[in-house]
Order: sequence, then structure tokens, then C-alpha cells
Amino acid sequence: MNLLPDLGPVRERVGAAIFSRVAGPEGPANRARIHGTPGPRWFGPERPIRRVHGDAAMFTGGLAALLLQALHPLAMAAVAGHSGFRGDPWGRLQRTSTFLAVTTYGPADRAHEACERVRAVHASVRGTAPDGRAYAASDPHLLRWVHIAEVDCFLRAHQRYGAHPLDEGGCDGYVADMARIAKELGVPDPPTDRAGLDRCLAAYRDELRATPEARDTARFLLLRPPIPWPARLPYAALAVNAVSLLPAWASRELRLPRLPVAEDLLVRPLGTATTAGIRWALAPTRARVRAGHA
Repeated sequence: MNLLPDLGPVRERVGAAIFSRVAGPEGPANRARIHGTPGPRWFGPERPIRRVHGDAAMFTGGLAALLLQALHPLAMAAVAGHSGFRGDPWGRLQRTSTFLAVTTYGPADRAHEACERVRAVHASVRGTAPDGRAYAASDPHLLRWVHIAEVDCFLRAHQRYGAHPLDEGGCDGYVADMARIAKELGVPDPPTDRAGLDRCLAAYRDELRATPEARDTARFLLLRPPIPWPARLPYAALAVNAVSLLPAWASRELRLPRLPVAEDLLVRPLGTATTAGIRWALAPTRARVRAGHA
């Protein structure tokens, strides 16, 4: 006699709730189009980008990327002035997740169209930062910063919390895969391996600082997210682990406390457990995708 409870229904409900938040109301239809439409893809099943973007570690990596990107004052000014992330944070997340899914897994023509739409949006985003400097979202220098911050955080999160971390060649391959998308978005000369990524990040260091808007954004993302109460505890686990992924100088700029001993003994194990829980909840959804069902 099996005395263990049947967790299948709970798993389905939790997974559906997570997927709905991340993918939005059009998620099932988008999933069917992305995975079910025939045609060539930018990336084959063997490419590292598919492994990284298909893992639950992306939740922590995405949050870390937002914090790191905010440290460029002009990029932060563009987000604060035009993205509407405070009024519709879930909508922004859903648009971003759909873009990543289309470019990673979708047909090549759909991936190209998605990049063209993003470029069109960037063309209209311009203004003046609080320090008086002009900014434009289509500025290649800013585009490169947003790109490399994202790639670095996604990869760091995967290597720490992913179910199957990449070897050295796989890490280089992931950076190269992301460079393919970056070029379509107008990023000039994106790095194509991990060493190049590190050099590119270091080249921006003197430009980076936490403005009041950046610190306020960090507080919003980490302490005041618009999420239901049952999700607050796992979100808090993701948040502290996102902070732990940041370079020490970045967390200092954002005035985010770091305790190395606590990170080793508590934060990282908690992050591993939370990521595993999300992965477990989403497994039925991923299984349906692999089986070719919407």
C-alpha cells in the first residue's frame, strides 16, 4: 500500500501558476507556435543556449541581470522613463520571456521578426538622464552593456544552480549563441567567449554607479515585488541568491548587504533547493513541450 500523498495535482497547480505568471495569458498559444511551427532554428537541440534558457536557474539569473543592468546610469534612466516596469512588471517579464523563448527555440523567421520588433521599440526610446546626459536605447554602447550584463548573470546562475552546468567549452558556446541574438538586436561586436565577456564587463566598470533610481529599483525588485503572499518566501530565496550572484562592488553600490559566511552556509543551499522546487513544478510543462504537445 502506498501511503505517500499523490503530489501530481499540487505539482500541476504550482507549475501552471508559475507558467501563467511568466508567460502570460497567451503563454499556451505562444508555446504551441514556438515549439510546433516547422522550419529551421537559429540553435539546434545540442546548443548550450537551449540548456541554459530551459533551466529554472533563469529565475535567479534574470533578477540578478536587472540589478546589474541598473548600474549604468543611462540604461537606468531609459528603463525608469520608458519601460513602465513598476506599473506592469508582469507584462514586462512576460514580453521578455516570450522574446527569449522565440529566439532560443522558435523558427528562424520568427526569431528575426522578434528582434526587429525590439529594435523598433528601442528606436523610439530616448531622453535626458537626471545628470543631464542624453540617452537613446538604440545606442550601441548601451545595447552592449545590457547584453553582456544579461549574459553574465544568466550564465553565472546556471553554473551555480542549473541542473546540468556547462563545461568550459559549453560556457564559451553559450556566450557565442547569445552573440548571435545580440547582433540581430544591433549590438556591435558582442563577446563570443567567456574571456571576452569578462574583458567587456571590465571595460564598463568606470561608467557604472548606483543612482538613486537604481537603488530604488533594487528595493522594488527585492523588497516590494507585486506577488501573492504564498509566493513571497520562495521569491525571497530567489532574491537573496540573485544578490549573491552580483560582483561585490555591485552589491556595495546598490547598498545590498552581503555576509559571505551566511551565503555559503545558508543562501546558496536555499537557492539550490528553491530552484529545484521550481524545476520540479515546471517539469510536466516541459515534458509536454518535448512530446510536441501544446
